Amino acid sequence: METRPYFVLGDVLANSVVGALVGLASAAVFGPGWNMIIAMLAGMVLGMVISVPALLGFVVLFGAMEVMVPAMTTGMVAGMVVSMSATMGDLSFASAAVLGVKSGLGVLVAIYLANAVVKRRAALWTT
Repeated sequence: METRPYFVLGDVLANSVVGALVGLASAAVFGPGWNMIIAMLAGMVLGMVISVPALLGFVVLFGAMEVMVPAMTTGMVAGMVVSMSATMGDLSFASAAVLGVKSGLGVLVAIYLANAVVKRRAALWTT
């Protein structure tokens, strides 16, 4: 993962945009009438489908692998979280978008932490 500010900002922006878009779409599709497990699985698929075209502009600016891995994971997680929240009660579009952004930023932090752990362990394995 890149640590230069330009690329970190790109990751934050891409994950926030994908999370918000997936949150909005999940709030529009799912509601209290859905089964939570089915909504979670369908939300994950919806998140993956939405994240690919949403990332085309970010991939050009920030690199494919650096943006696609966290943002695809964000799409899946945000789709699951927002769709399950929508099954528990009416969810406004604004709160769905905020929940999607929070999911995206949480995924990004988790991926950066996992990358740091893997890099530290890889240095031990390869020396």
